[in-house]
Amino acid sequence: MPIEVGIWKINDEIKKVFFSPIESERKLEDILVKDISILSEDILLIGRQIQTDYSKYIDMLAIDQNGNLLIIELKKNRTPRDVVAQAIDYASWVQNLSYDQILNMYEEKNNKPLEEAFAEKFDSSLPDKLNDTHQIMIVSAQLDSETERIINYLSNNFDVPINAVFFKYFEEGEQQFITRSWLLDPNIVDEKSSNTKVENKKEKWNKQDFVVNFENNTSRNWEDAIKYGFISAGGGRWYSKTLNQLFVGARIFCMIPKSGYVGIGKVTEIVKPIKDVTFEVNGIEKNLADLNLKALNMLHDSEDPDKCEYIVKVEWIRTVLKEDAYWIKGLKANQNSAYKLRSQYTIEKVSEFFGLEIDN
Repeated sequence: MPIEVGIWKINDEIKKVFFSPIESERKLEDILVKDISILSEDILLIGRQIQTDYSKYIDMLAIDQNGNLLIIELKKNRTPRDVVAQAIDYASWVQNLSYDQILNMYEEKNNKPLEEAFAEKFDSSLPDKLNDTHQIMIVSAQLDSETERIINYLSNNFDVPINAVFFKYFEEGEQQFITRSWLLDPNIVDEKSSNTKVENKKEKWNKQDFVVNFENNTSRNWEDAIKYGFISAGGGRWYSKTLNQLFVGARIFCMIPKSGYVGIGKVTEIVKPIKDVTFEVNGIEKNLADLNLKALNMLHDSEDPDKCEYIVKVEWIRTVLKEDAYWIKGLKANQNSAYKLRSQYTIEKVSEFFGLEIDN
């Protein structure tokens, strides 16, 4: 049983502040919609009254920073059996929501891309995979023993990721207060939610686009990359090995970390160690050692296959200088030197910035 919460006002005299269950039920949904962080700091509200395929409506649906969903059902005046059964029915529908369905659902409810809202809330880009797991949250002004028994039974015996939270509304003069208590430890419910995993729901990859991180430093310089047509990574196998994904004809969206996107190009040769790469300059094949490079340390460890720079030759379609790099919240970012670009939002925004038509 959750711990009972009481409030006393302490001034010249000690006076208990009484709560109103009727006012709590009436205000709960409006309060949560206004600031969902009262329920949890780690979730973003997708919307309220989400219609399912069965013409029923989920009170609220939220997403956490890992891309997993939270079904929030207010008990209101329903019986314990009704509210729990309804929430489980909603969960059976939610578990099959695709990446695109979640994106569309958020935009319809908020007139704003989920990618932007997610980045603003969590200061990170939207994961490539959404709805890997989900949880159920029953919200009430007071928790009755029957609801408690049902939730404990489902959680303890069947590992259903369900919890209950109850809020109490207090009013003293013009001052208003709300308190929150959990039935189960939220960390335990998080563990149980891993059992709800179904088929991964990733945004589809178009099988051509990649992001490449180009670290602009003494080992590589973006102006060199523009001039001679290449991208590179090195200093260890961890940094260079992801360039092996890039195939001839692949399209790359190049970004400089902490600056933004600086170019779009097509791969013309697969990755090679720096000592094996030549460039044609005025009709003459030249090694990088013979070029006038701004990156003075690019030839570091050139005989060491683990630490040397690895080069991928590129035909640039559009580029800008580092100081003109493009970045807005919600664009895809990742620490790997190269990775598949699944984010259609990033493709559209970066292509628009560079004045390119988006392939359908």
